[in-house]
Amino acid sequence: MIRSLARWILALALGAIGIVHFVSTRGFRVVVPDWATRLTRLDKDAIVIASGAAEVALAAGLLLLPKERRRLGVATAAFFVAVFPGNVHQWRTHRSTPGLDTEARRFGRLFLQPLLVIWALWSTAEPSTERRRRVRPIR
Repeated sequence: MIRSLARWILALALGAIGIVHFVSTRGFRVVVPDWATRLTRLDKDAIVIASGAAEVALAAGLLLLPKERRRLGVATAAFFVAVFPGNVHQWRTHRSTPGLDTEARRFGRLFLQPLLVIWALWSTAEPSTERRRRVRPIR
């Protein structure tokens, strides 16, 4: 029950932030490091849109694809790891975005990312009772 609630909250938050990427692209550009545009050959707007689309897709999958829940949890955790350099870039360049307009908030955001990774993995893990039910004793 708690894992399910945590997964729903994570999915809703991911979906909401993903949608904000589409309507406020300019506000997210400051988070994209210059090296990311060189590496991907995309401009900052395209990277922001792509990350927003990934967030919306992950959110939808977490809610609508229960058989793929574990894989989607790993993919969501990997996404959080992949965008972490943007958080570091924002902190190092002292660039503000809504809600992250002080040094303390930008620095604190760096510590939130590992918690999001853990949240994604924990909320999509099989409850231990489910694992026990599937394991049959050797006779």
